[in-house]
Amino acid sequence: MPEGLTSAILITEYAIKILALGMVPENRQPGSSQAWLLAILFIPVVGVPLFLLFGNPYITGRRHVIQAQANQLYEGALKNRPTVPVGVRVAPGVHTILEMNRKLTEIPCMSGEFVALYSDYKQSLAAMTEAVRAATDRVHIEFYAQSWDDETDEFFTAAVEAAERGVTVRVLADHLGSGKYKGFKVLRRRLRNTPVEFHLMLPINPFVGRFRRPDLRNHRKMLMVDGDHGFVGSQNLIERHYGSARNAKLGREWVDLMMEVRGEIVHSMDAVFAVDWYSECGEIIETVGELAKGLPATAGSMGGDPTAGDPVSAFQLVPSGPGYRTQPNLRMFTQLISQARERLRIVSPYFVPDEALLHALTSAAYRGVEVELFVPDKADQFMVHHAQRSYFRALLEAGVIIHRFRSPAVLHTKMMLVDDYGGIVGSSNMDLRSFNLNFEVSMLVLGGAAVADLNDVVERYLLESSTLDLDTWMNRPWPGRYVDNVARLTSALQ
Repeated sequence: MPEGLTSAILITEYAIKILALGMVPENRQPGSSQAWLLAILFIPVVGVPLFLLFGNPYITGRRHVIQAQANQLYEGALKNRPTVPVGVRVAPGVHTILEMNRKLTEIPCMSGEFVALYSDYKQSLAAMTEAVRAATDRVHIEFYAQSWDDETDEFFTAAVEAAERGVTVRVLADHLGSGKYKGFKVLRRRLRNTPVEFHLMLPINPFVGRFRRPDLRNHRKMLMVDGDHGFVGSQNLIERHYGSARNAKLGREWVDLMMEVRGEIVHSMDAVFAVDWYSECGEIIETVGELAKGLPATAGSMGGDPTAGDPVSAFQLVPSGPGYRTQPNLRMFTQLISQARERLRIVSPYFVPDEALLHALTSAAYRGVEVELFVPDKADQFMVHHAQRSYFRALLEAGVIIHRFRSPAVLHTKMMLVDDYGGIVGSSNMDLRSFNLNFEVSMLVLGGAAVADLNDVVERYLLESSTLDLDTWMNRPWPGRYVDNVARLTSALQ
């Protein structure tokens, strides 16, 4: 190789490494910064291209502007509304979390009616189908993975029939999240000649100039009917084996949870949908006016005890994703864990925490809180399965109780219970992808029957789980530890 070319390569390499030291750590979590720097400094031929493709966790340009404008609209429309609905008592510490959520997303806590929890796949689809059949004005469907198959046939048939009788039916489906399933092609073909309005979320089509990072996805799962009837949770609109004959043969089915609500909290869900809809097709849906209606400008009260037993339920919808630079879901999880006094129950199929969340959980256990973590015995994603295992030792040594849900079923529920007053149900996992790369939505519920029902769900999960023992975990074969640590390092490249 010519001497001049060798010198040029060396100068370029060192210039890249020096720039990386200054640029990579900016606005990035320490673990992620370290992983990217290791990749760039030691294998620049691989690390630099990967960083240029996947290194920026934020949506920039048009989508970021849309989210910022939406937040300004929310702030203006809701400035006279209280953070806590009238008649709801919350502890001072919880009140500050509600204030934080509002500051990060501009959406306050709202009143609403808790209707039901659905941990049975068939019952959940049946309830959503009946809601669509009863629609008189509009139906908004936003789910990460969608498929027209044997289990979802009645739901999508009801959606088409609603559209044909004059109901406005809008559907958003994630492009990569749905596109790999055979039933999604059937869905698009069948909707093509109907009045249903359908758009892809974060579509990728470089041939028409629509190319973006493939790892930034819309992972939300919501159904809103007539502006006052909603469903939110972890279940996708796809059959429980995810279109796999092998999964069905092995008994490998997804275990999910959906919450049904009514009332003004659904206005928040519709408002989030409206931003996503506008981002994909440019059509404005007037929802801010509805969001601003409702309670007088009088705050709820702060008492010494949280809302356990209150007849009035309160809800706060917390959207998150690359459009937000403040990680609303991670901050909410961390602060609620820090507020726990007696018991925490967490269900997450993909548990890959950042340092702050890991410290909050272990600190809660060290100060005497009973902390239970439910994860699948075997996650459906190889790297995530091994990455989350790399945290088990630190959790077990702190006293966290780890329950592994029976295989071959895939525990896909995402939820948290804090003492006896609050819970979260939604699409957000407790992993780096959900904190940084996915558009997610979480529903925080305070008081009412929802908390008791969430506890009942966890008790049923407990019957299907085995508890991990620290001694057994420490004596596992060393190759497993090696794979776990490699997966953990890889997961940090977010």
